[in-house]
Amino acid sequence: MVHIIRLLIIILIIYVFYRILRYLFDPRRKLDEANEKEQYYFYDDIKNVRKNFFITYKGAMFEGEKYLGTTDQAFEVVSIFIWIKDSSKLQGFTKEDFHFLQNEIRMNYPNAKINWKSPIEQLMKEQD
Repeated sequence: MVHIIRLLIIILIIYVFYRILRYLFDPRRKLDEANEKEQYYFYDDIKNVRKNFFITYKGAMFEGEKYLGTTDQAFEVVSIFIWIKDSSKLQGFTKEDFHFLQNEIRMNYPNAKINWKSPIEQLMKEQD
């Protein structure tokens, strides 16, 4: 009986340690923390096209939807639509901020055409 209790305690300690490590290295937690601190963070599962990516920058949270298509060489993400979760957080953003975000996205998806949803779309069209 004592051996079983010791074994259960050891298993419980290992499980708690595992959960703590998993919490510390969770990318979603890092995204939320960066958003609170108004820092840049890019959260994406590059290998899964069906999952949207999230970017936090200057306290604003953006979500991007990826679409798979064909290029000259392979099937890749060819189109991305990005929108803001809360448009009131856009105050103080400039075109340069959105160009920065586009460049960061292009590091992972160089062949993708990036489309912004309203109201960012109007600001970005004014540059053309």
